[in-house]
Amino acid sequence: MFTLGSEKRRHEAILAARLLLALLFILFGWLKLTGFSGAVTYMAATGAPVPVLSAAIAVVMEFFVGLAILLGLATRPLALLLLLYTLATAIIGHHYWTMTGMAQFEAMINFYKNVSIMGGLLLLYVTGAGRYSIDARLNWA
Repeated sequence: MFTLGSEKRRHEAILAARLLLALLFILFGWLKLTGFSGAVTYMAATGAPVPVLSAAIAVVMEFFVGLAILLGLATRPLALLLLLYTLATAIIGHHYWTMTGMAQFEAMINFYKNVSIMGGLLLLYVTGAGRYSIDARLNWA
């Protein structure tokens, strides 16, 4: 089998994948945390239910769960939880099927980006956190 040494670097690749997946969530979760009133306003504008609660859930899921994924803490269950959150944000925040014109196109791009991110989270659920993780240190991997 032709692998280009992928099995040798498996754990480094999983660490890189965790970093790349978590980066988006941590960055935007931090922005919501430090600009919470703006996050509430944004939630109201997207039609999210109970904007204050929606913003609080977004902060927890994006920043704190994203940080746990980065560190490799409870990776498998949190990857599934973040997958479900990402699906919900795609449906609530990027409902392109109700739009027209350029707004529809932009929402469609963001919807399918969320779908792609869900694929990465599903793969992280399957692979686990890898050797360079808190899960591995706790023998949770």
